[in-house]
Amino acid sequence: MLEEIRIDSLGVISGASAQFHEGLTVLTGETGAGKTMVVTSLHLLSGARADAGRVRLGAQRAVVEGRFSTDTASEQVIDDVDKVLESSGGQRDEDNSIIAVRTVNSDGRSRAHLGGRSVPASVLSNFTDSLLTVHGQNDQLRLLRPDQQLGALDRFAGDAVASLVSKYRTARKTWLDARNELIDRTERSRELAQEADRLQFGLQEIDSLAPEPGEDRSVAEDVRRLGDLDSLRETAEGASAALVGSTEEASDTTSALYLLGEARSRLEHAEDAALTELLPRLNDAMAIVGDIGADLTSYLTDLPSDPGALDSILNRQAELKSLTRKYAADVDGVIAWAEEARERLSHIDTSADALAELSAKVDAAAVDVAAAASKLSAARAKAAVKLSKAVSVELAGLAMGKAKLQIDVRALPAGPSDTAPIVVDGAELHAGSNGVDEVEFRLSAHDGAQALPISKSASGGELSRVMLALEVVLAGSDKGATMVFDEVDAGVGGRAAVEVGRRLGRLARTHQVIVVTHLPQVAAFADTHLVVDKTDAKKGAANSGVRTLSSSERVVELARMLAGLDDTETGRAHAEELLATANADRAAL
Repeated sequence: MLEEIRIDSLGVISGASAQFHEGLTVLTGETGAGKTMVVTSLHLLSGARADAGRVRLGAQRAVVEGRFSTDTASEQVIDDVDKVLESSGGQRDEDNSIIAVRTVNSDGRSRAHLGGRSVPASVLSNFTDSLLTVHGQNDQLRLLRPDQQLGALDRFAGDAVASLVSKYRTARKTWLDARNELIDRTERSRELAQEADRLQFGLQEIDSLAPEPGEDRSVAEDVRRLGDLDSLRETAEGASAALVGSTEEASDTTSALYLLGEARSRLEHAEDAALTELLPRLNDAMAIVGDIGADLTSYLTDLPSDPGALDSILNRQAELKSLTRKYAADVDGVIAWAEEARERLSHIDTSADALAELSAKVDAAAVDVAAAASKLSAARAKAAVKLSKAVSVELAGLAMGKAKLQIDVRALPAGPSDTAPIVVDGAELHAGSNGVDEVEFRLSAHDGAQALPISKSASGGELSRVMLALEVVLAGSDKGATMVFDEVDAGVGGRAAVEVGRRLGRLARTHQVIVVTHLPQVAAFADTHLVVDKTDAKKGAANSGVRTLSSSERVVELARMLAGLDDTETGRAHAEELLATANADRAAL
């Protein structure tokens, strides 16, 4: 609920604050005193567009600050509020309330704060969405819009329709996704076929060469070796001859192995222990030289003896380079491209069989959408009957006893420009995100009168009462919300005004209701009565303030509202009688 509001430099209000309580709160005052500025401030706290023209003349900025409490709210509302606070970084105050602030500069720029953090104005809208509903003087015109009428019906139906809307949207998304894929494949069949040919050609080229991972690097190394083959052979043969002797000379007395043998022979015949102790180390040296010689022999054996080996390796290198020029920077990248190409090819199928299969999938999904839409329409039609009766009963209590509200739920035909119609029960309909239905509120002024759309049959006062009747009926769906009405009683008088006050009083049993009114019959039903006073300054602009009336002050204010009878005993007596009657009615609610 809204606990408190403070307004600075907004319109005729230079500075004012007001505390709000549970139940019905009315704001009254002379015409032009600034009652509507209170509603304007709540619109600003709801994230509405800022208007620099609302800033008080001579002031640099207008500031509106509201304190909200969720102590009496439902768990769902508290959860929604906490999510907004968490996402924006806002914090609750020490008393667990939340402070929202909107600042509008005289140059049109505005800033918003929630829970002590600067936020976009849209965050304020999300925050107040479940806490505050403002019905301004022109908001009742929304009731003329078909989408608002559909929303009111769905709101009344509750979970019975909400679950069907969810199922319909899921089926519709599946259908549209499959349908778009079919259209895409059909329209792009030539392009996809060309892409498939390109991928298949590339795979054939790569598979025919069958490159191995890292083969380009190993081939490059082989080419380098083969280019230096003579030099490598000469080096290896020279090293082998120096170590173990040449294979072409039977007795090579200059090799390291021969000389080591000579040294061992001499040491073996020595009689000095110091010399014989060197024999093991000499044997190790001979073994090492022999091993190296064997490795050199093996190296020479592995060197290609075919003069054409280099040409063969160079050809392979050229083949691999042809692949890396086309598909990737190296052979590993070529192999990865081939894997991706095979994956892509598995999803490109423009054959007649594939298109037929996808078409069958679209048809099956369309059947699911049609079935979901049909169930949704039936549920709405059932709810429409109940809502019509409930609102008609309320209208009878609002001095429209013979008026009946009729709610028509009709299938919405597909138009010429409809790109995705759906066939339901043999009719081609528009498959919107909320179903295939259009809803129209029709009002019959009296028995036997033709029911006409409320945009044609309802006067301003009647439209206000239809909206109020709807809010009373729908009140059970959003307990705890704060509802603000700005002159919902416009065009209403006499007994109808009393009934409007009684209905607002009933609505205030489950909601915090704030009403700006000019009717004493409505104001008499208030639990709290606030008045907006205007002071005409001798110098400078006029100023308005907001104050709470005591019981005696309420009598004076109601007498003033009764055609300006506040200074007469008759007027005050009439006001006291009106207040007593309203108090008795409130006690009976």
